[in-house]
Amino acid sequence: MSYLEYSVKTVPTGFSKVLHLNWALVLLLMSVSGIGFLMLYSVAGGSFNPWAAAQMKRFILGMSLMFAIAMVPIWFWRNVSGVLYFGSLVLLILVEFMGSVQMGAQRWIDLGFMRLQPSELMKITLVMFLATYYDWLPVNKTSRPLWIILPILIILVPTFLVLRQPDLGTSLLLLFGGAIVMFMAGLHWGYFAGVIAMGVGLVTAVFQSRGTTWQLLKDYQYRRIDTFLDPASDPLGAGYHITQSKIALGSGGWTGRGYMQGTQSRLNFLPEKHTDFIFTTLAEEFGFVGAFSLLSLYALIIFFCVFSAISNKDRFSALMTMGIAGTFFLFFAVNMSMVMGMAPVVGVPLPLVSYGGSAMLVILVAFGMIQSAHVHRPR
Repeated sequence: MSYLEYSVKTVPTGFSKVLHLNWALVLLLMSVSGIGFLMLYSVAGGSFNPWAAAQMKRFILGMSLMFAIAMVPIWFWRNVSGVLYFGSLVLLILVEFMGSVQMGAQRWIDLGFMRLQPSELMKITLVMFLATYYDWLPVNKTSRPLWIILPILIILVPTFLVLRQPDLGTSLLLLFGGAIVMFMAGLHWGYFAGVIAMGVGLVTAVFQSRGTTWQLLKDYQYRRIDTFLDPASDPLGAGYHITQSKIALGSGGWTGRGYMQGTQSRLNFLPEKHTDFIFTTLAEEFGFVGAFSLLSLYALIIFFCVFSAISNKDRFSALMTMGIAGTFFLFFAVNMSMVMGMAPVVGVPLPLVSYGGSAMLVILVAFGMIQSAHVHRPR
């Protein structure tokens, strides 16, 4: 019996697909989202409006999409990955011409019933398209220079468009998410060493360009770097966010002040408490125990994704699962590092906890792809 025949005969069909879902992963996603609902209820002063109720509705829609996507054979998603990638690329280009502006950034397309952030879609479709490319490419060609040009372009084109919005955080996630897929595909470590060396040179150029006609970053992005290096230099201006965040983190102690008892969030000292800095609110109210519990749930999600990828004999499925898991890890790692002062504030939300429609829907759609790969893996 050939491998293809074996795969076709052993992949579940009909209702049995539901039984083959990774239910541990489903429960973990529900648990993290539940924490998000509690925190959004808290930061609204004990009200479901304006954030918790809307987030719950999006979660129900997202879970429905996840289950629907999981029932579709993984080969279908592999075949349409190119269409999804270029569709996301077109949306990014449309943002340049008809995107809505908020807080100085042009990142959204207003659809009437919701605002879509195409860069969120690109985080997933980029991983899928790269996984498709390396599934098609023979393994012995992975590290040959000629075959590296296309995946580099696949990564750099959307990264450039997102950086123009400007959205430094998301552009970095696209770069690192693509690099994870290339690394997992077997690209030689020497290329990564070269990229790191170029990165050091780029960082040097960024600092050298400040105040010149060829300045590489926006002024507010430089202020974020200054704030990261020395928050106390402007505690009431650019350093306000991170200073208040650290106060809230420290005041939580081991067990926190209690649910809905956080002074920094209740008295509105903490900015963006429902989005980028929601982890700080959680740490203030539930302390180290609460923060570590959330981090443990995230770690378990990554563990089940990695285990599913390792046990999957299909190259596309394994690469896609690892790429999405890596991108998900970057989400919460960057956000937590940011609010603790270990990284510059780059506007990356906490996955499934921060308020945001596009982010939640895209994350659950991405886990629908992982579930599809898990359900339809060869047995």
